[in-house]
Amino acid sequence: MPPPRAHRPARSGHDGAVRILATAVFERVVYHCSCLDPAEPARPVLEVDAVLRPGDADGPLLVAIADLKRMVGFERVAACLPGFRRAGRTEVRDGVEYLTFPVWHRHPDEPTGSAAI
Repeated sequence: MPPPRAHRPARSGHDGAVRILATAVFERVVYHCSCLDPAEPARPVLEVDAVLRPGDADGPLLVAIADLKRMVGFERVAACLPGFRRAGRTEVRDGVEYLTFPVWHRHPDEPTGSAAI
């Protein structure tokens, strides 16, 4: 029997990044998530293991900053917030601040018309 997800070594190629697993998403907002690896809060990576219906991923997925603080630690996230804000990685919706995770992005080395997931 394989070890639980939280105890498996990182295999996603994101060594050193905070790995967050989203298990419930509705209209882009991540409603339930857990931290798989709290290594480096300045480099968060979102993994999704959830049913996505039409409209759930029509744009960047959003993880509440409060959830990030709960999972990684208040001081560690507070130190990273100014950088996230400068980089345009936060969004305020209905008075709640979220960290944004693009569903896909264009890789600078890829030709026009290609996208990396």
